[in-house]
Amino acid sequence: MELKYSLLMMFLIVSVILISVLGADEYVRPKPRKNLEFKWRIRDSSHPHQVHISLAGDKHMRISWVTEDQSSPSLVEYGTSPGVYKSSSQGESTSYSYLFYKSGKIHHTVIGPLEPGQSYFYRCGGQGPEFELKTPPSKFPITFAVAGDMGQTGWTASTLDHIGQCKYDMHLLPGDLSYADYMQHQWDTFGELVEPLASTRPWMVTEGNHEVERIPFVKDGFASYNARWKMPFEESGSNSNLYYSFEVAGVHVLMLGSYTDHDEYSDQYRWLKEDLSKVDRQRTPWLLALFHVPWYNSNKAHQHEGDNMMASMEPLLYAAGVDIMLAGHVHAYERTKRVSGGKSDPCGSVHITIGDGGNREGLAHRYINPSPEWSVFREASFGHGELKIVNSTHAFWTWHRNDDDEPVRSDQVWITSLASSNCLANNRRMHLNL
Repeated sequence: MELKYSLLMMFLIVSVILISVLGADEYVRPKPRKNLEFKWRIRDSSHPHQVHISLAGDKHMRISWVTEDQSSPSLVEYGTSPGVYKSSSQGESTSYSYLFYKSGKIHHTVIGPLEPGQSYFYRCGGQGPEFELKTPPSKFPITFAVAGDMGQTGWTASTLDHIGQCKYDMHLLPGDLSYADYMQHQWDTFGELVEPLASTRPWMVTEGNHEVERIPFVKDGFASYNARWKMPFEESGSNSNLYYSFEVAGVHVLMLGSYTDHDEYSDQYRWLKEDLSKVDRQRTPWLLALFHVPWYNSNKAHQHEGDNMMASMEPLLYAAGVDIMLAGHVHAYERTKRVSGGKSDPCGSVHITIGDGGNREGLAHRYINPSPEWSVFREASFGHGELKIVNSTHAFWTWHRNDDDEPVRSDQVWITSLASSNCLANNRRMHLNL
């Protein structure tokens, strides 16, 4: 019976994967790069690993890590000097099972209040190595590193290396993290891969299609993602880890869910409308939105997949005057003019597709020609972006392809905040009274 059950489960998983892949990818992919190989090593069962950090409300950070020892405490000790821990916090833990896989103990501990722009040294679980993080600034300038669709390939390693060379305060990831795709141990190897960066700067993520991992009648979706990558959804009034918001240094960031309900009757839509009503553009003059499936996309890959979400949410975000929207999913880079309603609009948002982190599926090379009038720059290369919010009115966006050395800017543009224009009043008058 056990053998029959195992075979049935494997057949079910393979069927779900094939349906997902064949249904979504009609374009021809180039020869992919292999996944990185991770050497198995003996580790103390209480040794913390897969350490990563995220914001957790005003002046607080969430430290997340995994131990094999189920009795290991969810304790974080921290201070402003190496080896001197004058403060400590006790957190929570969880774990999950996925068919024949059992996760380690996954810890989430919030520390703070913390001072902005300050380095802190911390230790997880009362033992193991010391880590150092730096909190984001409370005022401009602030720099975001941006890359989605990461995976665990040689391209991913190159992207992470390039991001590590730049001076940034936070990483924004618009979905598709590990590309585990039901193989749960690859969530563990992804956590190990990104730990050197994710343990030092906040990683703020939202889900993509590769996080779903749903097995009909057997396993609900997002079990692995929700257990491992807890974001500040409760702190922002959301009831789901699949969408939330946060504020940092004069920027309000919306992290939206492409793979949960988003029509005007959904919880996400109601939460978004309420969240936007609280945004004070005098205090936070910049408004950003991230989600996985792009709304403006001239690549032949994943055409029209974001249409429904765009139809329901674009009027709301237009009325709020969102400055920049960042998406992934398409394994290429593209930047638009300010756009709304399918055409250029000086009061619309700049849309950037940046699903080019380095995954094993390869690049999306085929584009629609001629390019739409709203498309400014597009290229099928792996890389990452950097968004430097210089002050309350101006930001500088650059994109760096992996084929270049880090100092080479393959695309760049200055962007002016809509808060400094007449657009906000006009947009609200044209659409919704927030």
